[in-house]
Amino acid sequence: MTLLRSALAFLVAGALGACALGDREPPPGQPSFYRSMAAPDAQLDVPGAVSIISGYRQNNGLNAVELDPALMRLAEEQARAMATRDKLDHSVVRPFPDRLRTGGYAAKVAVENIGAGHDNMAEAFAGWRNSPPHRANMLRAGVTRMGIAAVYAPASRYKVFWAMILAAPDTRS
Repeated sequence: MTLLRSALAFLVAGALGACALGDREPPPGQPSFYRSMAAPDAQLDVPGAVSIISGYRQNNGLNAVELDPALMRLAEEQARAMATRDKLDHSVVRPFPDRLRTGGYAAKVAVENIGAGHDNMAEAFAGWRNSPPHRANMLRAGVTRMGIAAVYAPASRYKVFWAMILAAPDTRS
């Protein structure tokens, strides 16, 4: 019973300590995917995000993905468009296939996850993982590349808008 009380006291102290730290940065030694993106100067740990998605895919018997600069640009444009319009929508500017085409990205396969209101990468990932259509996108066979973005929108009730694109480039001539 003493061990149980000690463990409970440790958990309570940890929870109180987390509250005292606020929502800005993870405590020292915490992974960067807990870093709040709800700040004007917040920077997404992109290699960490790629690692999370790749690890999830590998744990499910699929290949890892690698960062793609063109997909990063397209994800940033989508997240920024949603933040500017304060609207969570795949077609906030134009439909996803059109955005890929006009962005100059020829893909054999491409899927997109969007989100809003998730303060950090851990929350965004958990939201996608717990949603069957978003999980299916993260576990889409054949994708090899990834782009991801989070954009802060201080006037929005959501505060942070997310876009992630997973794709395989079409290398046919």
